[in-house]
Amino acid sequence: MSRQYQIEQLWKQHKYEVLWHDQNKYKLIREQLKYDTTIEEIETLINEALNTTPSNGSIINAYDHMWGYFKRKCSSSEKSLHNYLKEAFKKEEVDEIYLLQFLKSMANYYDINYIKTSTIIQKLN
Repeated sequence: MSRQYQIEQLWKQHKYEVLWHDQNKYKLIREQLKYDTTIEEIETLINEALNTTPSNGSIINAYDHMWGYFKRKCSSSEKSLHNYLKEAFKKEEVDEIYLLQFLKSMANYYDINYIKTSTIIQKLN
């Protein structure tokens, strides 16, 4: 397995979890991937991001990014539930775990492997 492939696989798995925690670190990693980098450098940046407490804004941003995989496939009731959960989270009526559980169930139902294998979803198991 090539070094570049390993880096790409690592990023693929952690991408949404990083975005959930720290949008700035997400952007920094994306920039870093454009240049010659090592897996250790990317791992360090990922770990730094995961040690950051997510803001409500970063959570909503990541939630909407992940929702993009479903928005053209979903039923109107699923779309309504997506919107309801987002608004309920903003009002602090539901915890972020509800958003993740919803995304996990959608990924399983629509068999979206990219989301199912993401570390942020895998940690729910």
